[in-house]
Amino acid sequence: MIRAVSKRAASSAAQILVIEDERPMRRVLRLLLVGQGYEVLEAASGTAGIRLAFEKDPALILLDLGLPDMDGVDVAARIREASRVPIVALTVRSAESDVVQALDSGANDFLTKPFREGELFARIRVSLRESQTREPRAVKAGGIELHPVERRVSVDGREIRLSGTEYRLLAVLVKAGGTVVTHERLVGEVWGTEKVDEIGYLRVYMHHLREKLEEDPTRPRWLVTEPGIGYRLAPGPSTGE
Repeated sequence: MIRAVSKRAASSAAQILVIEDERPMRRVLRLLLVGQGYEVLEAASGTAGIRLAFEKDPALILLDLGLPDMDGVDVAARIREASRVPIVALTVRSAESDVVQALDSGANDFLTKPFREGELFARIRVSLRESQTREPRAVKAGGIELHPVERRVSVDGREIRLSGTEYRLLAVLVKAGGTVVTHERLVGEVWGTEKVDEIGYLRVYMHHLREKLEEDPTRPRWLVTEPGIGYRLAPGPSTGE
């Protein structure tokens, strides 16, 4: 049973993704999280949860392990392939092997249902603090600077406002260190493996990124096209599509 504790405002309105198929539990979690100042995203299946995790880049995920379309362990593993977002698993499974499997697949922590509200928020706060400690304050590639904790981007000292998807796409290219990233890998990491054949998504968002980052999007300095292969990040002038 979830019991009430005194309210404490969440810092910086962190966005939390709840992946839970049971509507009553999603409703309870939403009420509790919003009451503490968090922003909430909801998914009723593993597939929808993976998509939202990549599209919205939440600060933390609450993941039910008993989902209708795929095991929560597999959801955690899929998300962990391309994201370091902290995952707190929610489970009615009490066997030690189930908990170990969830942690080995990428969950940072777990809660056994039913749980108390105070314990839930304690685990959330710890996971958020640890993720901020693990993340570097800034990642630089030439004149591009990413601030993972704040999800901020600047180019030559000029701050650029990006959507969650745009940020994730740029982060994959930056972390590749100037090497070519294939179309399939970019789509898979940003939108999920089920979308790997839909390269149109990628071209649209690369166009958006160039409009925001490049002085002349038709002659990109940063976002280089490797025809028929993919894209890479470069510090000098280049030719685009």
